[in-house]
Amino acid sequence: MFRIGQSSDIHRLTEGRRLVLGGVDIAHEKGLLGHSDADALVHAVAEAVLGALGLGDLGRHFPDTDPRFEGVSSLTLLSQTAQMMRQSGYRIGNVDALIMIERPKMAPYIAQMKNNLAQVLDCDPQQINVKATRGEGLGFVGREEGVLAQAVVLLEKTEEQE
Repeated sequence: MFRIGQSSDIHRLTEGRRLVLGGVDIAHEKGLLGHSDADALVHAVAEAVLGALGLGDLGRHFPDTDPRFEGVSSLTLLSQTAQMMRQSGYRIGNVDALIMIERPKMAPYIAQMKNNLAQVLDCDPQQINVKATRGEGLGFVGREEGVLAQAVVLLEKTEEQE
């Protein structure tokens, strides 16, 4: 049995914050604004997993009103989401994710992002695809006002749960 989930996440770029995407600290003059580390890529992946499981969204499980999640690494949230996935009897089939950011270029960081996601989701990095595109000067991405990440996940029922 398979389940599919999809999600997107948007965060504003602002001065005085770290830019963290896929669990990778990226040198940049602006970072993402949010209650946690605001890692839009990890948020999109985690929420896609929750969607595939029919368990709502990140805000339901990790509300931004809860001080326990202030400044927390989004990989921690993904780890807790992965635990819910395993408890529900599923594992990752594959993840396909997209980061929309004008700059900096993401290519130097993609391999580490894939490895970070695979480690937390307990799967092979080959089951994770991360790609990036620019806004070409158009919209909030092109004006460097924010970052949009999208993810689609395929979950497979684990053998012991079939």
